[in-house]
Amino acid sequence: MADMKKVAMVTGAGSGVGKATVLALAAEGYACVLAGRRKEPIEAVAAEIAGNGGEAIAVSADVSDPASVDALFARAKDAYGRLDLIFNNAGINVAATPLEDLAFTDWQAVVAANLTGVFLCAQAAYRMMKEQDPQGGRIINNGSISAHTPRPNAIAYNATKHGVSGITKSVALEGRPYNIACGQIDIGNAATDMTQKMSGGVLQANGTLAAEPRMNVNAVADAIVYMAGLPLDANVLTITVMATNMPYVGRG
Repeated sequence: MADMKKVAMVTGAGSGVGKATVLALAAEGYACVLAGRRKEPIEAVAAEIAGNGGEAIAVSADVSDPASVDALFARAKDAYGRLDLIFNNAGINVAATPLEDLAFTDWQAVVAANLTGVFLCAQAAYRMMKEQDPQGGRIINNGSISAHTPRPNAIAYNATKHGVSGITKSVALEGRPYNIACGQIDIGNAATDMTQKMSGGVLQANGTLAAEPRMNVNAVADAIVYMAGLPLDANVLTITVMATNMPYVGRG
């Protein structure tokens, strides 16, 4: 195993946190499987990895669709034969909406991507890691500080991220006999397209609008590389990486 290249899969790898993470893992020598709904962005990132001397394949996949997830993992197994790490990063949100006005279709879309998608990919990774030789691997789920403290007008996102915490703990528990470690990274205000609006002001718990600071997304990627690099007899169950001055700790 010492001279085998480790294999990592990242979902939502075409932009933001996923892109930063897969580039960092590739730089550490991982062969990378890039998954995303849109093929063009993940192919561009895979080409960037190859241009830097790394190894990567891009697989178009919808993590909320069981058949698509099955095809994703079959492709990874066909290409590399094993999986040492998955970062379940793919997720979505909808526009801030008061609880009473949230459309059921919006609720379903967020649950499908953020919760069902994490479950399906964690389940598929677990099966693969349990069956492979040497047995085991690491599963890292993208939670959020919303897994601990909700933002207003975001019940679907808040609920799904709390649910991710349950998935993480369940997988960590059930993975013990098979050398499968599972942890979660809870991110606060990484500077990506998804958080760009925060610089202009977002709704606070007291009803006011306030600009919030953001941090370099590479700080998140560095934390995931650290988690990934641990031996499988050690696990970071949860880690919070956040912009230092964001209004998270304290009374809202």
